Amino acid sequence: MNITEIISLAFQSLKGNRLRAALTMLGVVVGIFSIIVIMTIITMLQSSIDSGLSLLNKNTFQIEKIDRLNSRGPGSDRSWRNRKDITIEETNRLKELLKQAKYVGAEQWQFGKLVKYANKETNPNINIAGVTTDAMRTNNWNVDYGRDLRENDINYSTNVCLLGKDIVEKIFPGMDPIGKEVRIDSRPMLVIGVLERQNQLFGQSRDNYAVIPITTFQSMYGRYNSSVNITVTSPSKESYSNLIEAAIGYMRTIRKVEAGEENDFSVFSNETLIGQVTDITSGVRVGAMVVSLIALIAAGIGIMNIMLVSVTERTREIGIRKAIGASKSSILIQFVIEAIVLCLLGGFIGIIFGVGIGNFAGGFLNAQAAVPIDWVLIGLSLCIFVGVIFGTYPAYKAANLDPIEALRYE
Repeated sequence: MNITEIISLAFQSLKGNRLRAALTMLGVVVGIFSIIVIMTIITMLQSSIDSGLSLLNKNTFQIEKIDRLNSRGPGSDRSWRNRKDITIEETNRLKELLKQAKYVGAEQWQFGKLVKYANKETNPNINIAGVTTDAMRTNNWNVDYGRDLRENDINYSTNVCLLGKDIVEKIFPGMDPIGKEVRIDSRPMLVIGVLERQNQLFGQSRDNYAVIPITTFQSMYGRYNSSVNITVTSPSKESYSNLIEAAIGYMRTIRKVEAGEENDFSVFSNETLIGQVTDITSGVRVGAMVVSLIALIAAGIGIMNIMLVSVTERTREIGIRKAIGASKSSILIQFVIEAIVLCLLGGFIGIIFGVGIGNFAGGFLNAQAAVPIDWVLIGLSLCIFVGVIFGTYPAYKAANLDPIEALRYE
């Protein structure tokens, strides 16, 4: 018999025992479903996280006073409160020394502010960024229309601003804001540009911000009211790590950190933030994998039991086939294929339900729809593996039946 005939016989056998086959597949469905539904949700979240948490441009890192990833632990506030603020002078000095950098920018922030135009105003949730021209590049902020900040705006502390799309939609509905005068914390500001939309984070907009020259920011909120964040972009991925080491060395010199002492500043990048999130999700992945493997092993034992019952019920059939010339290998392959088909059918059903329900659940978190292709392939591979492992013994038993004894079996 060729392989096509063997597969056809396997399907005929399963079709003849639909209820038993369905109940046998149920364990596989549960096992694969539990893997795929969790991995689908994680993939959706990871996709949203990777795009939404990319706060900086590519090959960019930030030097700041606090460690934003570890600033909420017990006693962590005491460790950074005693640090000196980073100043604009230190930023300028670092820019002079770090000649290999593509951009060295500076930024300061105020949160929860209002932006007004005529009789319209935003909610008090607007973030105001005071920046240098290089910080526009390091943050990957691009002007949709209007003009960008210029060095003259920084040098002369001009009262100009660039607005995020949320602000424009709120106070300039159906209007061109360019050339209009808004008030930010009662300071009149000329709108010179509108910024491109940023990636959302879990469906939440990140366009509720306005950008002004850092010198204007300091005149409004005080020169030393908040620490400066320094943003640095490397000219290439290859020089990125070396640039971080060089920047740390120069900052220690600029801030007079003694040898052997810890840095009195922190380095932050997209990779550190995404890496921390990945560390969290990796634990969930491992847990889901362990639970799913246990379910699949239980399903495999069930398949083996059912296949043994099937061998017993079909003893006479096997005897007839062997008596008319069926080889041991064809009997063995038939029963192994039946086990694999059971597992694969259960796997496909589990994958369909897992992806569907996973995307449905992830939708409540405003995450982007996704299909975990790698885990779908892993799930199908596991199905084949379970089918082979737990189908081999019943197949071996069937293949080694004595045809004479099998023909006598009633």
